[in-house]
Amino acid sequence: MDAVTFARERLDFFPDLLQADLLGRRVRRGLVNCTRQWGKSTVTAAKAVHQAYFYPGSLTLMIAPTARQSAEFLRKAAGFVGRLGIRARGDGDNENSLLLPNGSRLVALPGNEATIRGFSKVSLLLIDEASRVSDEMYRAVRPMLAVGDGDLLMMSTPNGRRGFFWEEWSDGGEGWERISVRATECERIPSAFLTEERRAMGDRWFRQEYMCEFLEMEGALFTEEMIQRAFTDEVKPLDIRRR
Repeated sequence: MDAVTFARERLDFFPDLLQADLLGRRVRRGLVNCTRQWGKSTVTAAKAVHQAYFYPGSLTLMIAPTARQSAEFLRKAAGFVGRLGIRARGDGDNENSLLLPNGSRLVALPGNEATIRGFSKVSLLLIDEASRVSDEMYRAVRPMLAVGDGDLLMMSTPNGRRGFFWEEWSDGGEGWERISVRATECERIPSAFLTEERRAMGDRWFRQEYMCEFLEMEGALFTEEMIQRAFTDEVKPLDIRRR
């Protein structure tokens, strides 16, 4: 059963068109730059449960900046598993985890690079709020995909022009599929609410949180463009060796 039909008929989750596009096909390397309240945690939880249910013995890892955020993802996944008539239980090794009768596991972990190592043959790696996860964490989890040819999906609102999420989005090459969802494209967010948010929170904050714009850090002395223009290959390196 394809993931969209599975979500509608078995999970009682009815994705919108953009969610269905993400849910219904394999995305080997994906960057989802989306507005607040689009439902990224819900759609990725449905994707993870579909993976676990139809691929016995698979391992899905969910990484988030904090334990609370990763636990919230697992709570949504556990709710979907319950709708399948499966009693959710942990895997016995990880505090925030689900073990299905077919041997598949879903494990949610906070963004702590020091304690996350040790997982391998990951089928699906999800990084939530990726713009708030450290670069060290990103480098630590990528090798986990090597043996199982796993998929990597990173979801976030922007957080300035810095960090691996921005770098992969802006200059990560053609290996990434980039998906952008602005608040004006989400039918569940009323336009009157967005007008209120822009007025209350200011244009800059609104553009980042709802319109998915990567903005220069506020108060920065140099812009990203100025920094990049300072680099050149035309200057010969200074030879300071003693003669």
